[in-house]
Amino acid sequence: MVDPHPREPGEDASEPVDEYTEEVLSVVERIPPGRVMSYGDIAEYVGRGGPRQVGSVMSRWGGAVPWWRVVRSDGRPAEGHLVRARSHYAAEATPMRPSGDRVDMREARWDGGSGA
Repeated sequence: MVDPHPREPGEDASEPVDEYTEEVLSVVERIPPGRVMSYGDIAEYVGRGGPRQVGSVMSRWGGAVPWWRVVRSDGRPAEGHLVRARSHYAAEATPMRPSGDRVDMREARWDGGSGA
């Protein structure tokens, strides 16, 4: 079986991806450009785990999916990734707060529905 989530350099290709990880990564892959979900939103959508479990998945496997579309509940990207995330947000016209360091969650949050 071909792994649908290729690993980034440094990730252990021999480690199997479990069902929860697959579900989380699948949700992240479906977030439309210019939209975001919080770690907690994804856990709620998947129906199990919590923000920390989603964060753990993203920390280990998120390099192969649009990781910048997963943010903290206040709209901040993962620690240490603001500069890289900003370039993606600009390219995708993601709504930002006036400060420019957080996504505007009221405008950019995606609920997992078919409409962007």
